[in-house]
Amino acid sequence: MKVPVGLLFLISIICISFSAIFVKWSDAPATIISMYRMYLACFILLPIVWLKKAEFKKLIGKDWLILSVAGIFLGLHFALWFGSLKLTTVASSTIILSLQPIVALIGGYFIYKERANAFTFTTIGISVIGVALVAWGDLGHSSSSAIIGDILSFLSVIAIVAYLLIGQNKVKVISHWIYSFIVFFFAAFSLTIVNAFLGVPMIGYGLHEWGIFWLLAIFPTIAHVIFNFLLNYVNTTTVSMSILGEPIGATILAAILLGERITSLQLIGGVIALMGVSFFLLHQRKGHQVSVHTDAG
Repeated sequence: MKVPVGLLFLISIICISFSAIFVKWSDAPATIISMYRMYLACFILLPIVWLKKAEFKKLIGKDWLILSVAGIFLGLHFALWFGSLKLTTVASSTIILSLQPIVALIGGYFIYKERANAFTFTTIGISVIGVALVAWGDLGHSSSSAIIGDILSFLSVIAIVAYLLIGQNKVKVISHWIYSFIVFFFAAFSLTIVNAFLGVPMIGYGLHEWGIFWLLAIFPTIAHVIFNFLLNYVNTTTVSMSILGEPIGATILAAILLGERITSLQLIGGVIALMGVSFFLLHQRKGHQVSVHTDAG
């Protein structure tokens, strides 16, 4: 059967691009949205987990420790990113989020002593300049909350990179599905504790909010499934390039559905940042391969 790769990429990018829109539509606190997004994603994975339940027996104490810590950072990532979307524009938040592969390389350089050449650091510099321009554009907003939102988005990048560096290739005895289910559960459970500690109401949300919780669980899960399927036909770098589609798609959707507008400075900064990330990802084909995973919203 001929696989419509381009169409599948388009569908997956649309799915992850809607994540930011759904968060904007919700009035629930960021930690609540994140918590239920994780719990419902676990629920969606239950049929597959049931079929592969024997894999749980392969895990030892060290594996569970790694999975729990990775899950905590994943929950932190969503709480910070969703909080960012409450304060700044979709364009600014998602452009900063696209720095994930570059921040992952920096983390790997300092933690695992992974090599990086001059070209790689040049692409990092380009992306940093672009993000700085985006943040500078946010200074023109009437409220300082936009800058706080930018900072939260960048902190969410650090959290997702910590999640990848801690868990990536550390637990090799289980499938991607079981791994995802476990870290999703630990992320949700850690957010439950946070909400309880902060006194954030965890019940009493209406159908509108529950509809958004479900959409946030379903759409990114669809994107993850498509990305995993596409790896059978294209290389990892090509799939990783799809992260550049999220800020573009999300910005277009935000303009149509939310009436958000971006300044010329933000537009220029966004283009520069995405160019830097694209140069970085394309360069992985020519040099040493750096495993780059996308976090679908």
